[in-house]
Amino acid sequence: MNDTTAASRNPWAWIPTLYFGQGIPYVVVMTLSVIMYKNLEVSNTDIALYTSWLYLPWVIKPLWSPLIELFGTKRIWITALQFLVGVALAMVALTIPGPDYFRMTLAVFWLMAFASASHDIAADGFYMLALKTHEQAAFVGVRSTFYRLANIGGQGGLVYLAGELQERTGSMKTAWSIVFFVLCAMFVALAIYHQFMLPKPALDQKTARGDDTMAEFWRVFARFFSKPGIWVILGFLLLYRFPEAQLLKLATPFLLDKPELGGLGLSTKQVGIAYGTVGLIALTLGGLLGGWVISRVGLKRALWPLILIMHVPNAVFLLLAFAQPHNLWLVSTALAVEQFGYGLGFTAYLMYMIMVADGPHKTAHYAICTGFMALGMMLPGMWSGWLQAQIGYLWFFAWVLIATLPSFAMAALIKVPEAFGKKVAES
Repeated sequence: MNDTTAASRNPWAWIPTLYFGQGIPYVVVMTLSVIMYKNLEVSNTDIALYTSWLYLPWVIKPLWSPLIELFGTKRIWITALQFLVGVALAMVALTIPGPDYFRMTLAVFWLMAFASASHDIAADGFYMLALKTHEQAAFVGVRSTFYRLANIGGQGGLVYLAGELQERTGSMKTAWSIVFFVLCAMFVALAIYHQFMLPKPALDQKTARGDDTMAEFWRVFARFFSKPGIWVILGFLLLYRFPEAQLLKLATPFLLDKPELGGLGLSTKQVGIAYGTVGLIALTLGGLLGGWVISRVGLKRALWPLILIMHVPNAVFLLLAFAQPHNLWLVSTALAVEQFGYGLGFTAYLMYMIMVADGPHKTAHYAICTGFMALGMMLPGMWSGWLQAQIGYLWFFAWVLIATLPSFAMAALIKVPEAFGKKVAES
């Protein structure tokens, strides 16, 4: 491969696949596992508690993020970890049919979670090294969209496939095993593609050697926590997704549970359709539009509109729990409204983390940001299943709306430079 060509490769050749690949193991561990365990009749309380613990690798990944920055290149880390995730996916497929499937699959999900969290560090750092600031703003919607496409693809296409395979084979365990073998093949193919297609930016290199390594390791952390307004920054990172952290764990169980339990009683295939068709289109438009808006007007002007658009559509779950509609397309439309708002609003959060991480150690500092983001998802998610079991779906979704208030409060406290993220004319 010509080095000049590799260094200047069109971002469209690798950003969509890189962030789709980043989303696959995350959606498997955090979302697909929820649906699979619900299909296998694990309780909502156990599902929310144990799958929320799987956030831990993303919470503590800042502890080893400097090592990824200090040793080797981000490009090498990306491809190696993608192959490792492929192996883990095959291991899940092999352990599902066993009698102790719950404990064994959780153990493999832990391995996958650590590999995925490490991959996130490398991929996000690579993104910031390979693009200029205004390009990062322009493509933040693209990366968010393809990351969420992996999420919707998991909840949509793969869930539909699991439902179809269950009808054909008569076994939910067999169906999910086949799904994970398909994922394994897809992820290995993705790793091979990136081995050839990722660019080679000049800045992608380790930053310390020999005896300086550990000293630099601690300096990376010290510089992050000495940033001006660090407590407000951390509060925003922890609370921006406070309502979503609780909603996410109960959304698919709500769709699958029977009406007498307060759910909508959809089949596994119908859940796949609702999340994978109309919702997919809405999410794509929302993510792309959010990135475009920020690149045009800057993060400061776009922040409040995007935050409102992200959180207000959560009301659709309250309406669904109250009305309990049986029309699939009505449910799909309601989910599309929520997904469109999420696609728009999450771009602001991503761009804020890029702003906070900016500096000589942006890879490690961005990883620290995402670690706090994961902690903000992990803790509320752990109690969400228990809370729903105590008060039911209707009052739970009412609580989710009240839980948006801390997000708005922290948004009022953060400071964003006037033109950050806005594309400017180049001289």
